[in-house]
Amino acid sequence: MEGFRIPLGEWIATGVDWIKDNLEWLLDAISLVVRLLVETLTDALVATPFVVTILVAALLSWLVRSWQMGVGTLVTFALIAAMDVWEPAMQTLALVLIAALVAVAISIPVGIWSARNATVRAVVKPILDFMQTMPAYVYLIPAIVFFSIGVVPGVIATMIFALPPGVRMTELGIRGVDAETVEAGQAFGATPGQILRGVQLPLAVPTIMAGVNQVIMLALSMAVIAGIAGADGLGKNVVEAISTINIAKGVENGLGVVFLAVFLDRVTAALGNPADYRSSLLGMLRQRRATRRATTTISDEIAREQASPRRAPVPTGA
Repeated sequence: MEGFRIPLGEWIATGVDWIKDNLEWLLDAISLVVRLLVETLTDALVATPFVVTILVAALLSWLVRSWQMGVGTLVTFALIAAMDVWEPAMQTLALVLIAALVAVAISIPVGIWSARNATVRAVVKPILDFMQTMPAYVYLIPAIVFFSIGVVPGVIATMIFALPPGVRMTELGIRGVDAETVEAGQAFGATPGQILRGVQLPLAVPTIMAGVNQVIMLALSMAVIAGIAGADGLGKNVVEAISTINIAKGVENGLGVVFLAVFLDRVTAALGNPADYRSSLLGMLRQRRATRRATTTISDEIAREQASPRRAPVPTGA
C-alpha cells in the first residue's frame, strides 16, 4: 500500500476554502447574530449585581428542586464571586446558554422528524455517530477558519458538539410513547399533528428534557476547548493557567466550571421530572393545591349528604 493514499483531508480543505470564498456573506451574517446574542446576554449578566444574580439562581433552585439545592447554589455562587472569577463565569454561562439554546432549537425538530420518518432516521443516525465520535478539538479548525478567533467559533463548535444527544433523546422519547395510546388518538379521528402535540410530546417530555440536560452538560464541557479559540470566560483562563502552569488560577476557574455545571444539571433535571421533587417550592404548592381540592370535594359530598339525607328503610309487615 506504499504510495497509495486517498487525499480525503485535502478534498475537505478544498470544500472549506470554497465555502469561505463563496459564502462569506452567510458566514458574516451568522457571526454577527451569534456575537450579538452572546455579547448582549453577557452584558446583561455582568451588569446585574452579583448579589441579585445569586439570589435569583438560589430561588430558581428552590423553585424547581429543593431548598437544600437553593442553599447550595447560594454558597457555590457566592464562592465564585469570592474567588474573583464572577465575570468570566458569566461569560461562560452566556456562551453555554446561547450554544445550548441553538442546539436544542435544531435538535428537537430533527429528532421529531427522525422519529416519524424511517428514511430521515437512516440518514441522521450515521451523521450523529460521526458528530459524537469526532474529537472535539477538530470542530475548532473549520470554526476558526470560517469565523476567525473569538467567541463565535467557540459557540459554533460548542453547538455542533452538544447537538447529537438532543436529537437522539427526542427521537427516543417520541418513539417510546405507547402505541396503544397513539392508536386511541387515531381512533378518535385526531390528525398526526394533533397526536404529536396532544399525545406524543407531553408523554415524551421527561426523555426530551433528559436530552436537553445532556446538551447543556456537553456545551459546558466545551467551555475550556472554546477558550482555545479565544472565547472569553473560564475556559480561556484555564487555558492560560495551563500555559503558565498556574495551579491557583487553574483550580479557581475549574471550580467555577464545576459549580455552573452542577447548577445547570440539577435545574434542568428537575424540569424534566417536576413530580419527583416534592420539597421544591412548586412541589409544595402542588401538594397544597391537591389537598385543598380534596378538602373541597369532601366538603361538597358532606353538604350533598346533609341536603338530601338517605331515608330509613320502610319496615314491611309480616
